[in-house]
Amino acid sequence: MIWFLLFLLGIIGGTFGSLVGLGGGIIIVPTLLFLDNSFDILNEMGPQKIVGTTILVLLTTGLSSTLSYFKQKKVDFMSGMIFFIGSGPGAYVGAVVNKHVDVSLFSLLFGVLMIIISIIMTFKKSMRPIGIMNQGIPHYYIEGSGNVLIYRYSPIVAIICCFFIGMLSGLFGIGGGALMVPLMLLVFGFPVSIAVATSMFMVFLSAISGSIAHITLGNVEWFYAIALVPGAWFGGKCGAWLNNKLKTRTVMVVFRILVVVAGIRLILGSN
Repeated sequence: MIWFLLFLLGIIGGTFGSLVGLGGGIIIVPTLLFLDNSFDILNEMGPQKIVGTTILVLLTTGLSSTLSYFKQKKVDFMSGMIFFIGSGPGAYVGAVVNKHVDVSLFSLLFGVLMIIISIIMTFKKSMRPIGIMNQGIPHYYIEGSGNVLIYRYSPIVAIICCFFIGMLSGLFGIGGGALMVPLMLLVFGFPVSIAVATSMFMVFLSAISGSIAHITLGNVEWFYAIALVPGAWFGGKCGAWLNNKLKTRTVMVVFRILVVVAGIRLILGSN
């Protein structure tokens, strides 16, 4: 029974994570914590093993989603690599800083920030950039209708921004996609589908290093990972398929809801 429940959890987390570019950790981690604290069915995994096992699941979701989005020609691999130059080291710095700051206070503030971001995106009538990034390398995306969209950004500025996003991700233990997607949409002017797909590519890159670290530390519960990983693989493909079928507005509604959920999770976790 527990394997079946975890398999379903992997599908649900992978589907929503892939659909909006968050990876699915904001669904899987709280659910595992709830099951661990409320029911005696996970053999008291504890937060460290829950996070370590979830990172391995995100690796699966990221790879599955990236492959699916690649077939749809929506992944901006060059931008993803440039962003990771900043977010990768930033996540490591955030993990180190985590040991020396009052994370409860910062979690509260960061949770409020994410809710504010969701509100801003709710009342913003279009996903056009705010105008401060009209310089930089141009990128082109041709929609199915033949309409050509242009978005541009400065690699140096992008790396600096992504470093701080990665640092916040490592500090608060939440996927950087919740901030990367708004950055790509509102500042760099990415089309929604490209932003989501490229975010999942970054989730995959980040999860590689995270998985290696947690496996080395023994923080992966392999017995449960065997059930979660296949579900996450199918969920990742399902989310990418849904993203291609649903309207942009619908995808953004789901994204905003999940960002609010992540913000509330951080606020509650600060107590």
